[in-house]
Amino acid sequence: MRRAVVVVCALLCVTSCGRGGAADGDSGRLPGAPTGVTAAAGSATSVHVMWNALPAGSGVRAYEVYRGTTKVDEVPGSQHMVEVTRLRPSTVYVFTVRARGGDGSLGPRSRAVRAGTPALVTADRSAPTRPAHPRGRAVGSRAVQLSWGASADDRAVLSYDIYQGDAQIHSVGGNQTATVVTGLRPGTRYVFTVRARDASDNLSPASAAVRLTTPGSGDGRGTAPTGFTAQSHEEAGAYYLDLAWDPPRVDGVVTEYRIQLDGGTTTSLVWGGTPPKGRSTYSFYVGRDHGVVHHVRLRARLPDGTWGGWSAERAVTTGS
Repeated sequence: MRRAVVVVCALLCVTSCGRGGAADGDSGRLPGAPTGVTAAAGSATSVHVMWNALPAGSGVRAYEVYRGTTKVDEVPGSQHMVEVTRLRPSTVYVFTVRARGGDGSLGPRSRAVRAGTPALVTADRSAPTRPAHPRGRAVGSRAVQLSWGASADDRAVLSYDIYQGDAQIHSVGGNQTATVVTGLRPGTRYVFTVRARDASDNLSPASAAVRLTTPGSGDGRGTAPTGFTAQSHEEAGAYYLDLAWDPPRVDGVVTEYRIQLDGGTTTSLVWGGTPPKGRSTYSFYVGRDHGVVHHVRLRARLPDGTWGGWSAERAVTTGS
């Protein structure tokens, strides 16, 4: 069972059922070593590790991230960035990445990269200044290039976080004032902002928004959860709705859903930790009245920070 943090509603039970089978591609091929691995401190106790995706057809099911010889994280093959936390200030760490194939075999390690965490300044409550004059342009149908003016801080800017809407989707080191954001969707309108962060995790105000549209056809098909079902059950005189769905098949990991009840009230469901890889279920309280008809649907926040399409709407009667 995996925990989920529920915003607006009380914490309720979330379960998932794993789905077997190898990832798409040649599951019998040993994946190669990931390339383009970089590591940069995000704070005095965290480091961002990023790498390039292996080519399509490599049979990659997951990536494993190592600190020295210790495995610190494993993410699905569609994810190419992790934040390694609970590190020590003023310490140099060495990171490598390995790809896992569809049959479970591990490929060779990437080249090792080093990142040093800065000293922790507990008395620092001064945030960096707002990044100035952000600009951007589309570079193909699935990527954009962003740039901005450097922020100032009373000590030092450690990193810049890139947001799409209110979702952080990328991060670079404090010595960078430009980056390329990949994994976007064709024909989609995006709103990017940049925030600067110092070693004490003080965040600057958001920069002015950069509005860009990627070229190509973006009809939104394939972004809605599928196989959505809803039913009611009674427990101790109260009624609950039991939802089940398959996540949309998108390039990245879905960690947040928005549930809409009766066309108005919405609840945010945020996975605490690794989200389910297969079918997911969620139950929530809807009252104590028998025979009430509820209409419910949900949608996912996609890895590029946008909201996907709504699932089919289901009508459920309490006590039915």
